[in-house]
Amino acid sequence: MKAKPGPLSGCTIAVTAHRRADDLIASFERRGAKVLHAPTLQIVPAPDDHALIEATRRVIANPPDDVVVTTAVGFRGWVEAADTAGLAADLLGTLEQSRLLARGPKARGAIRAAGLVEHWSARSETTAEVVEWLRDQGVVGRKIVVQLHGLSDPGLQDTLRQAGASVRGLEVYRWGPAPDPAVVERVLGQIIGGAVDAVVHTSAPAAQALLDAAALHAQYDALVAVLRTGRVLNACVGPVTAGPFVALGLDPLVPDRYRLGALIRSVTDRLTDDNARSIETTFGQLVIRGGAAVLDGVVLPLGPGPRAVLSALVDAGGDVVSRPELLAVLPGAEDVHAVEVTVNRLRTAVGRPELVRTVVRRGYRLAVEPAAVPT
Repeated sequence: MKAKPGPLSGCTIAVTAHRRADDLIASFERRGAKVLHAPTLQIVPAPDDHALIEATRRVIANPPDDVVVTTAVGFRGWVEAADTAGLAADLLGTLEQSRLLARGPKARGAIRAAGLVEHWSARSETTAEVVEWLRDQGVVGRKIVVQLHGLSDPGLQDTLRQAGASVRGLEVYRWGPAPDPAVVERVLGQIIGGAVDAVVHTSAPAAQALLDAAALHAQYDALVAVLRTGRVLNACVGPVTAGPFVALGLDPLVPDRYRLGALIRSVTDRLTDDNARSIETTFGQLVIRGGAAVLDGVVLPLGPGPRAVLSALVDAGGDVVSRPELLAVLPGAEDVHAVEVTVNRLRTAVGRPELVRTVVRRGYRLAVEPAAVPT
């Protein structure tokens, strides 16, 4: 009995995340997708652990009125560093007396995991909302510590200072360069070339870093163009992550709930067979994906050439496509002989040679059901 394919069978998804990428990748793979992991940034510890410990000592010696917790990983890292230095009990005791303000649910969860309780949490999951809340409450004379995230905006701290607060930033980690820039460049080429069905982002810095990498390799315009057309689904975990794309006038997919689970469900829903190009053939339903095709539930990995030919034949809906027309869609091909070679490769890859039929002196067409039309 043939195993039922997953909802993402044949799909190729690029993931730009570094932190928590394993969970995201495993979820997509369980649904049948092939995942390309191309972290555009990586989290690295603060360059000077001694500076973090000394800053922690100052917090304990001069307790703040308010502590802004911007990220769960940063807050946990701070507590862990304090524990290593034998300061965890003193730090937690100090924080227990402060108003703890969480940038969002993940920061709130880290606060509670440490045995503390947040005073307030931003609904928008932005530091800007925390700053606005503090200003509305009044900060004149208040001592505020801001746990910085990887690419913090110093202007937000300046806003609090201008409102009369004493502000100290505390750096636990920062964003570093991509672990493997060559992987990012290669996946960029696959996204632009149409071999990827979706690209998924979980942080604004990583999203911006993808755009920066494209600019570095003279692929910026091509990347923006492919994301604008919607040929590649561009998905972000929340509106903050989507910010770099929205600033360009793009409209990325953002789930209603800004969580990884909701992101996975939204991507899956958008990439199901009902939303892919498909046609009913005499050998079952044929679905075109970024780097593969799915015929009657069987995933068929295809190279760029065979996929381009099959895509053109599906678009024709069973009508004949001439050799010159197929030559025009073949990457790097120079003559119609390349079309014949590619069609033979396609037939071999599909395992059903009769799916692509030769029409003498005219070209090729798909073997489709009489009433089949592309969707």
